[in-house]
Amino acid sequence: MKVFLATDHTGLELKEKLKNFLTEKGFEVEDCGAFEYDKDDDYPDFISVAAKGVSKDPQNSRGIIFGGSGQGEAMVANKFKGVRCALFYAAWYLRIL
Repeated sequence: MKVFLATDHTGLELKEKLKNFLTEKGFEVEDCGAFEYDKDDDYPDFISVAAKGVSKDPQNSRGIIFGGSGQGEAMVANKFKGVRCALFYAAWYLRIL
């Protein structure tokens, strides 16, 4: 299973932790950015890359995207054929990473 990860600056630290965790568990991970902290970056630039990757093979891939509220990120992802993104608030999950 291939997992595409993407975020803007808001979720950069969490994305990096999750990338390491998934890699250790044996998943193939494709990091779609952001790759460095830039408070002026724009989430569609990264989210669309991940969603496009999932849309190419929705049976064998998944995406995990991060952002500020998650609303805009989900809207961008849902524009791609074969992709259905749902919003999930995981503040409790941060404690175990």
